[in-house]
Amino acid sequence: MEQWSHIKALAGSLSSRQMGWVSGYFAGFDDAGRGSSALLGFGASAIEGAVGAASAARMLTILYGSETGNSVELARALGEQFRALGMSPSVVDMGEYKPRRFKDEQDLLIVTSTHGEGDPPQSAADFFEFVESRKAPSLPDLRYSMLALGDSTYEFFCEAGKRLDRRLEELGATRIHPRADCDIGYEEPAAAWIAAVLSHLGPREPLGEVRAAAAVYAEPAPPTRLSETSAVVFEKRHPFLASIIDNIVLTGRGSSKETRHIEVSLAGSGLSFEPGDALGIAPRNDPVLVEKMLERLALTAESSVALKTGVANLGEVLAGALEITAATPRFLEHWATLSDAAELKTLTHQENADERNAFLRAHQIIDIVRDFPVTGLDPQALVAGLRPLQPRLYSIASSPAATFDEAHLTVSTVRYSLHGLARSGVASGHIADRAPIESVVPVYVQPNPHFRLPGPDAPILMIGAGTGVAPFRAFLQEREAQGASGRSWLFFGERNFRTDFLYQTEWQGFLKDGLLTRMDVAFSRDEDRKVYVQDRLREHAAEVFAWLEDGAHIYVCGDAARLAPDVHEALATILEHKGGLSREAAEDHLRDLQRDRRYQRDVY
Repeated sequence: MEQWSHIKALAGSLSSRQMGWVSGYFAGFDDAGRGSSALLGFGASAIEGAVGAASAARMLTILYGSETGNSVELARALGEQFRALGMSPSVVDMGEYKPRRFKDEQDLLIVTSTHGEGDPPQSAADFFEFVESRKAPSLPDLRYSMLALGDSTYEFFCEAGKRLDRRLEELGATRIHPRADCDIGYEEPAAAWIAAVLSHLGPREPLGEVRAAAAVYAEPAPPTRLSETSAVVFEKRHPFLASIIDNIVLTGRGSSKETRHIEVSLAGSGLSFEPGDALGIAPRNDPVLVEKMLERLALTAESSVALKTGVANLGEVLAGALEITAATPRFLEHWATLSDAAELKTLTHQENADERNAFLRAHQIIDIVRDFPVTGLDPQALVAGLRPLQPRLYSIASSPAATFDEAHLTVSTVRYSLHGLARSGVASGHIADRAPIESVVPVYVQPNPHFRLPGPDAPILMIGAGTGVAPFRAFLQEREAQGASGRSWLFFGERNFRTDFLYQTEWQGFLKDGLLTRMDVAFSRDEDRKVYVQDRLREHAAEVFAWLEDGAHIYVCGDAARLAPDVHEALATILEHKGGLSREAAEDHLRDLQRDRRYQRDVY
């Protein structure tokens, strides 16, 4: 009874997030005492006193693979937690990791995101290739655990983490804690996983000494206005309310798309960035969509719902806190239960993955709640199936050396029709339709250390299509401010010359001044035969090869599904035909360029 009283008192003093952390913490102890003793390398009788001492004596490495910075943040926070317990973990980017170390690892914690359709983050590609190859060593003495980040709207959810988890098991390594798969609202499961691995590998400290780990993942703070700033650090969980200085359409009349140039003021924020970095924008949902959702569900905006941060107004929650556009497998399963719809229940079965993915591509949340109605829906039941609304990242199209306290963006407005209704992208629609000059948007800077300019004398080849040209505008502004002497060559692709030549007069000015040595363009819809930037690369194969031989750095920015692989293929072909290499040697050479930071990609 005394233990029960302590438990009730503890539960009453914790928030829901802290309770999630504590559950993970005790899950770690439970694993250690309930059968994981063999996994940990201790007999059952020795576990209680030996885990801390044994862990301290073993080498601990925390590896991360990151595309947008979340894995970096989590890995570093985890490292700090271990250091606070008197341990000395090594926290390493997979892109910097030396494969020869792998066979000597003892305790390994991995945090990795998934990019595109189940691929690893770009900077981690070499590490994955090594681990999944026949060169990978046997690892019978390795203990490990995996934290996988992903987006459940994609078919291969958390696949990069799953791949590594399977491969390490094949190599003979032993899990100290099961893999945790996290959706875009990753904070709570990540905190529980951290608590569990701390309990496995850290010294046995009282709960009060270790529970601080949960504080790393506090709820996002509200954005702060300039007048409220005082030694405030602005980041993803605490964005800065930036004023819109300019918001203009770059594309000409008659264009088949809309691309905008956005300028925001960072004055007084203390935010700094480098060319190649991104600006995160926390958007709000379309108020028309919010109204339609409430009307369709027969709910009122004034209804109260309970969130982790407390009780809130349903209308405001749907407007700014939760994703109400893209449907996920989790929402589908949730709505199948609420609606008792046979069709939805069938789609949730594992063997119907292809049909489910096709359905989710063709239906947004508003379509599902319309076609499969639920009467008498409780507002709390609705929000239980929705995930947090996430910021969107945009490559910064300016250099701080040229624009000082401003950040410029190049944003393509996503507009389309689905089931007879006009739709728009959550963030791009917000920027285009509801962010006029002098309005404010919450922003933060997302560093991108894997997309950086070389020294001012090195030649650079920049390859981008559409809004992928944004960082190259920043690159040239930076080089102009540096007085750089290195040559620069820009390959730019879009649909039509007359309407879609983004920043045309600026490129012409850079060419006139000699800052831009050469520019080749590809407008795919101006001719009967579609021509893309990869075609221009092949047309000028001899010159491209000469630039590479002269030490040029290659930069690719744009679409990950088509542009990046097509440009890579063109570069490999150029090395084959002009360098006299076999296909395998050409691919090896491109990998060497990537390792040397001479071939960098920022694709999405």
